[in-house]
Amino acid sequence: MQRTLRATAQRWLREGRRSVVVEVTRTQGSVPREAGTRMLVSESEAVGTIGGGHLEFKALDRARALLVDTTVGPASEHYALGPSLGQCCGGAVTLGYAVLDSGTLARWPAPRALFDLQMYGAGHVGLAIATLLATLDCDVDWIDERTQAWPQTTALGAPWPEHIRRVCVDAVESEVALARPGAYYLVLTHSHALDLRITQAIVQRADFGYLGLIGSRTKRQRFMHRFEQLGLDSDAVRRMHCPIGVPGISAKAPEIVAVAVVAQLLAQCEITTAARMVTAAVP
Repeated sequence: MQRTLRATAQRWLREGRRSVVVEVTRTQGSVPREAGTRMLVSESEAVGTIGGGHLEFKALDRARALLVDTTVGPASEHYALGPSLGQCCGGAVTLGYAVLDSGTLARWPAPRALFDLQMYGAGHVGLAIATLLATLDCDVDWIDERTQAWPQTTALGAPWPEHIRRVCVDAVESEVALARPGAYYLVLTHSHALDLRITQAIVQRADFGYLGLIGSRTKRQRFMHRFEQLGLDSDAVRRMHCPIGVPGISAKAPEIVAVAVVAQLLAQCEITTAARMVTAAVP
C-alpha cells in the first residue's frame, strides 16, 4: 500500500534511517506497475514493490549503491523490459532514485484513497472483508450498533490500520447522511429490518458510487418492491448489487465472499476512475 509505504518513509526519516526512494517516473507499453509507484530501500530492507522480477533486482542494487556513494550513476535509469532485462512485459520503464530526506518526502504526494466506504455490520463477512480492505488504500467507516461487535485484530491477527475506522452508534442508518457524494456502501448487518432501513437511506440519497446488500435474489426483489412502493428513484434502486460479489463465485464461506466483494469494489473503482478521466477531458 502506497499510503503505508509513505508513512514508513516518514518514520524512517524521523529515526535517521538512511534509505533510497525508487520511483516509477515514466512508463511505455506493457509494464508491471504504473507511474508514481514507489519502493523504499535501506541497507537491510526493502518495503513496497515496483513490479518484481529482474527490474526490481536492478533497482535494489542501484539503490543500495547510492547508499554507499550518492555520486554513483545518474538519478534515473531507463529500462526496456524485454530487450535489456529479459522480462515478458514488452514495455519500458524509467526509474528515479532519490536519497530519502525532507525534500524527497515533500515531493511524495499523499496517495488518494481508491474509494470511501461505509460498511454496515461487524459479523463474520464484515470481518473477512475488513481484513482484506486493511491491505488497500481505501477509507472505511465500519459501522455497527453493538459495542462488542468488532474483534480487536484482523482475521489474521494484525492490528487494525488507521484507515479502518470502527464506528459504534445506536441509529446506524443516520450515518448514511455523513458520507460524501459518490461514496461506496456495503450493508451486511444481522437484521433484515435494519438492512432495509440503511439501504433505504442510501437509495434515497441516490448519489452512491456503489451499493452492495448482502442476501439472495429473493431479498433483492423484496427490497426493490418496498422501494417502489415508497416511490424511490428507480434508477438508484436498479443500481443496487444483491447478491454481492463478482458473478460466478457461489461459495458462501465468509472469506470467499470477501474476495468476491472486494473484487467487485475494485472493479467499480476502475469504472469510476475511467468516468472521471473522461469528464476531465471534456472541454
